[in-house]
Amino acid sequence: MRSLEALGAVGVVPVLLKGYGLARRLYPEPFHRATTDVDLLVLPAQVAAASRALEGLGLVPVSERPGHGGAHAHHHAFHGPAGWVELHFRALASGGQALEAEGLVAHAGEFELEGHRVRYLRAEEELVYLALHASNHLLQRLAWLMDLKLLLRANPGLSWRRVVEVAQGTAFPHLAWYALDAARRLLGLAVPAEVLAALAPRRWQRGLAGRFFSEERLLSARLAAHKAEWLLAKLLLAPRVRPMARYVLWRVGEVLPWRGLPPH
Repeated sequence: MRSLEALGAVGVVPVLLKGYGLARRLYPEPFHRATTDVDLLVLPAQVAAASRALEGLGLVPVSERPGHGGAHAHHHAFHGPAGWVELHFRALASGGQALEAEGLVAHAGEFELEGHRVRYLRAEEELVYLALHASNHLLQRLAWLMDLKLLLRANPGLSWRRVVEVAQGTAFPHLAWYALDAARRLLGLAVPAEVLAALAPRRWQRGLAGRFFSEERLLSARLAAHKAEWLLAKLLLAPRVRPMARYVLWRVGEVLPWRGLPPH
């Protein structure tokens, strides 16, 4: 909560993504949903002031690895005795494409959390964001699927038409389908068939998703433990193969044994 207080002192009211704010709203006991960091979404123009405020708490910026800026970046990370904070200036970045902050922040509602001003995404946009985030990480935490189910339970009047519009307005609607379909299969999430049809990837990708995101594989978090399979899944399930191929080649280049060796 100290990060919210620090940002509020400089006039920045962030969108609280995932984490404790989500747990407080959706779970019977907030600590049933474990979280290790704080994710704050602000406008790009607010990043400098927000960063200074976080540094004022004794948080230290985490150095970015070479090549991780630009199209691949969506947040700045800070760490210290007060914890780990990710200051997002984009909601999401995947394969060189991004979900920008401006539209989400503009639609977010303002609330209070333990005496601090915060913003939360509109229900339809939050559902899409959570689905995109989960699929971007290949659904390797089942808690992310439970978030979708509990969000829908808390918002029975949610507009599925709006969900489709929001997802289709992003660069990666297929990612929303992967998470919603997996939550439907594994947790009984009541997603209308027409919603899944509107967001569905190509047939062969749907078939691969059924394999990559089978109950057995998700329970074992197999992809998280196998880097080569992870990269292959990212490439094959990508909404746009060419940008993701460039991203995968870039990631492969990071781990090649000769990378960083001095030239002969």
